[in-house]
Amino acid sequence: MPTLTTPSKPHPHKDSTSLLPKKPARSRPLFDPEIVRRAIAASFAKLNPVTLLKNPVMFVVEVGAALTTLFLIRDIFIRAGAIGFSAQISLWLWFTVLFANFAEAMAEARGKAQADTLRKTKTDAIAKRIVSGGIEQVPASALRTGDIVACEAGDLIPGDGEVIDGIATVDESVITGESAPVIRESGGDRSAVTGGTRVLSDSIRIRITSNPGETFLDRMIALVEGAERQKTPNEIALNILIAGLTLIFLLAVITLLPFSSFSVAQAGSGAVPSIAVLISLLVCLIPTTIGGLLSAIGIAGMDRVMQHNVLAMSGKAVEAAGDINSLLLDKTGTITLGNRQAVDFLPINGVTAQELADAAQLSSLADETPEGRSVVVLAKEKFALRGRHIPEHEATFFPFSAYSRMSGVDWEGRQLRKGATGAICKFVLEMGGEVPPYFQEMSERISRTGGTPLAVCDSSRLLGIIHLKDVVKGGMNERIAQLRRMGIRTVMITGDNPLTAAAIAAEAGVDDFLAQATPKDKLEYIRNEQAAGRLVAMTGDGTNDAPALAQADVGLAMNTGTMAAKEAGNMVDLDSNPTKLIEVVAIGKQLLITRGALTTFSIANDVAKYFAIIPAMFMATYPALGRLNIMGLHTPQSAVLAAVIFNALIIIALVPLALRGVKYRPLDAAGLLRRNLLIYGIGGIIAPFPGIWLLDQLLAAFHLA
Repeated sequence: MPTLTTPSKPHPHKDSTSLLPKKPARSRPLFDPEIVRRAIAASFAKLNPVTLLKNPVMFVVEVGAALTTLFLIRDIFIRAGAIGFSAQISLWLWFTVLFANFAEAMAEARGKAQADTLRKTKTDAIAKRIVSGGIEQVPASALRTGDIVACEAGDLIPGDGEVIDGIATVDESVITGESAPVIRESGGDRSAVTGGTRVLSDSIRIRITSNPGETFLDRMIALVEGAERQKTPNEIALNILIAGLTLIFLLAVITLLPFSSFSVAQAGSGAVPSIAVLISLLVCLIPTTIGGLLSAIGIAGMDRVMQHNVLAMSGKAVEAAGDINSLLLDKTGTITLGNRQAVDFLPINGVTAQELADAAQLSSLADETPEGRSVVVLAKEKFALRGRHIPEHEATFFPFSAYSRMSGVDWEGRQLRKGATGAICKFVLEMGGEVPPYFQEMSERISRTGGTPLAVCDSSRLLGIIHLKDVVKGGMNERIAQLRRMGIRTVMITGDNPLTAAAIAAEAGVDDFLAQATPKDKLEYIRNEQAAGRLVAMTGDGTNDAPALAQADVGLAMNTGTMAAKEAGNMVDLDSNPTKLIEVVAIGKQLLITRGALTTFSIANDVAKYFAIIPAMFMATYPALGRLNIMGLHTPQSAVLAAVIFNALIIIALVPLALRGVKYRPLDAAGLLRRNLLIYGIGGIIAPFPGIWLLDQLLAAFHLA
């Protein structure tokens, strides 16, 4: 027997009604002992010259460390004399390479730890494959694309596929990290299932869409492995720049040896700098700081995206997100809650609002649509109308149907109906009633504002109108404003008519909208934006979104969507939260800002080191330079060694910043540049002076140089 019920609130992480940034789903402590152990071991493995050749700056440092080590060995066995200075220089050059390797290895180790967690979820489950003779049990590894399998409550889903029959709740916590189950059903955009997840209730039949080794979980494992990450175009360009600077300084330092030899010979006094000193100078001049951290910054960017339960197919996608100019947002489920909700009761003919709400609630008992349920909830919230016992033998219920376009109940001599205004007006007229002339005007006024009017009647008497509307998610206006401050233009895409679209767009605060949009319209809109030189991002979950997702520079597909959508996009949101793209854009911008900030710091740092150590370093060759030793460094040896130590330690000191990223604040390009120059430019210039001075004092105090 029907009763009035209030739908339970869906899990907030699943229905995306909360727009506040969430805590990353899989964040680990930055210096997790297991990750640190992996990184230390990998740091030594990366000393392989073939591996290090991918990083020209650190390869030059390793060659320099190897040369100083060879000269040290020569001095030990062939020449007599003190070798302490050369030994320390050689040791700290190796430390410089190891610290740079450690930064990259830390970022990779975090990805490998996530991959190991995913591997533990892989089991060779037993699949119930459907064949002509019935059902046969086979290992999941024996399944191939096109096989049909049956899954019941408690079964592991043996492979990626599409539900072709039935409906079930599925536990996807192994993929998303969320305990709330999700609904999977045949047809529509919620039919995709992932191998390794578990059926919790009911039963479904699945068509397998991947072969062993090609599943979504396998791709996740491969993608989160930091070692598999390809460099992005901007990163490649920056690598070329710092490689060019390294070559220039290498040529400059090489010429110093003959020039200093000539100067000493002409002057008849002074000393020619040793090979160890010249190599130390080279290492301090070239951009070792950014060279050692560049790869770690990129890997950490992908890791931060993964911590937000977004699987990026490439680093290029994350980087592109930081440069997005236009963001296309689907209206339903992204900007609005997904279903139209009852927001007001508008009575007529002397009926009170409470009487209208009571009739609307009773006529919605047999309406299981989200709109019908929202009428029940609104009547309860506004007038405290709660459920009542209605025996089925005393009432006749009329469920909502697309044919009648209404629902209702015949009870205690009343014929209560609720539905589309046209259908209810026809019902009233057939019952001998009248439709007031202002009723149509009320309906049209609601329609013009983007709402949907539902009429309510009691037999031949019209009682009033229920106002349905798309409810914009709480906080959406603020999020759109945040995107605007980030320099991103937002465009709402909807299949609604232009009037409705305009009303929702105005309420949400988007910059533009595309109404009555077809898949072709979306694709053409993206192409036009790209032709104008803009980078475009969009979200989608249906097969009809696949062409646009593939065309967009950043295509975020929902994990609950179809396999076609997931294959077309270059990112997959495991939580299926369409507004997650806003977080992805922020992470992309954070990646670019972090790279820019540390590059600024590195270059400023190097400029400061020139003025800090070159006068002290060449005092023995050119005594007049002693007047420029403004920091009062004790000896040329202590100055050189202090600079080399500082150069190594600054890399390890910046590892946490490279992994966490510079905190992002929505600013325009000019504001970001000013902030970078103020904090990291000036900071990079100032830091070497006290750092090198303090190290020089310690070296002198302990008689190490």
